[in-house]
Amino acid sequence: MNVLVLEHPRIASEKRFNDIANTPLWSCLMGGYAAASLAREGFDTAFFDHALMGASFDTTTEKVLALAPELLCVNAVYFWEHTPALFEFFSVLKTRGFSGHINLFGFFPSLVYKKILCECDPVDSIAVGEFEHTLAELATALKKGLSLENIEGLALRSCLFDNKSRMRKPEKNPDIFAFPQRTSLGGSVPILASRGCYNHCSFCPVPSFYNQGRLWRGRSPENIAQEIQNLVNQGVKDFYFVDPNFIGPGKAGKKRTMDLMDLLRPMGIRFGMETRPQDLDDQVLEHLVAAGFESLLMGVESGSPAVLAQINKSAGAAVASRAIFLCRKHGIEPEIGFLMFVPDACLDDLVENMKFLMKNTLLDRLDRTANLLSHTQIVLAGTSGYAGFEQENRLVKQGAFGFEAEVVFSDPRVAWAATLIPFACHTILRSMSDPHSPIFWKNETKEISQKANAFLVEESLSLISRAKEHSGNPGQGEAQRIKKEISGRIKALLN
Repeated sequence: MNVLVLEHPRIASEKRFNDIANTPLWSCLMGGYAAASLAREGFDTAFFDHALMGASFDTTTEKVLALAPELLCVNAVYFWEHTPALFEFFSVLKTRGFSGHINLFGFFPSLVYKKILCECDPVDSIAVGEFEHTLAELATALKKGLSLENIEGLALRSCLFDNKSRMRKPEKNPDIFAFPQRTSLGGSVPILASRGCYNHCSFCPVPSFYNQGRLWRGRSPENIAQEIQNLVNQGVKDFYFVDPNFIGPGKAGKKRTMDLMDLLRPMGIRFGMETRPQDLDDQVLEHLVAAGFESLLMGVESGSPAVLAQINKSAGAAVASRAIFLCRKHGIEPEIGFLMFVPDACLDDLVENMKFLMKNTLLDRLDRTANLLSHTQIVLAGTSGYAGFEQENRLVKQGAFGFEAEVVFSDPRVAWAATLIPFACHTILRSMSDPHSPIFWKNETKEISQKANAFLVEESLSLISRAKEHSGNPGQGEAQRIKKEISGRIKALLN
């Protein structure tokens, strides 16, 4: 029984190129965990990471056909407007004579598995939720010619005729999983030290994927340290923990983190991580920094108490401010996950957001300013936010299988601002990726970058004030006129 695990090619989105939602969706270790679980069960397993290699779908097609695996397991990643290319790839494989079983796993197919099975004939099955055990059982059943119907977590077309969930119950002890296979040890090497999250924010697909709700499971410090030591022995010194919530809940989560840091300190590594504001204190940060902690992404989301309640974010703005202060006290400049615009925000919420960002000195660096002021809540299938907006009949479904959706804003003036401010930010961000621009990220002109940063802050404050002057919908005509003005001013600034 030969198996191929595939991380398929990705195509960068024109619109979503900088969205933080790419982080969980692209999930860089899922393919490696799938390959490791199948190899440990004795299957002849190949692992192609064509996302990392930058391969095309044409190249991938030829390699899959040449290998001719009996089971093709694909971490199906949602890559926005280009996602249909993945399903065209499956059709081409079948058209050209591929006879193996095609299975999908990962966030995207788990959360819309019925729609995929209904509309995409080349896909034979989907591993719903945590996939390692499911894939191993699928391979075993195919090898022995057994029925696939009773494999927990496996969705077949028979699931289209009942309302039973096909999600597999998550493994209680993540230590039992084999360390993920890797095709490269370059750059900052990803590590997954825990799974899931103990909160359930309305915009996040992570809780829905693992448990359809709150569930956090941490690997033991010893198990994590063993994997890292194995990589250190191969020359790796730079790591990034890709957990949605590295530290974990309460006192137990903090103790586990400090115990892990005690094991990592002698290894002399550097690492980054992601966590929630309420999980940080002086003692934890001291342990983290002593073990090589250098970078942090912290989910703050909003400076408005009303918005934080709407999105079910349990940490308030004061807690976030305290966490930012503590990080800087210990020499860490945190990067912030932030939703400047959400569908149910009012203009006062935007004012609160600006006050929070300025008070905490988060709008003083061009790349960060442009990102923080541009992020609008992305509504994805499977999240509680998607379900709630759908019940209110406010969704405009988009993308493959309706996986993403635009939402009608409660206040048209906020929608107006959410069109114009991100437009200015995206214009700046695209210029930062242009090697001929004076704000190109590798060799930016400091004076011009500072002027561009000030422009974004001042323009955002001005647009929010102008929105307040309207009693109703400002209208698309005015928005288009202002976009032209913004483009002209940015062009003049950069020239």
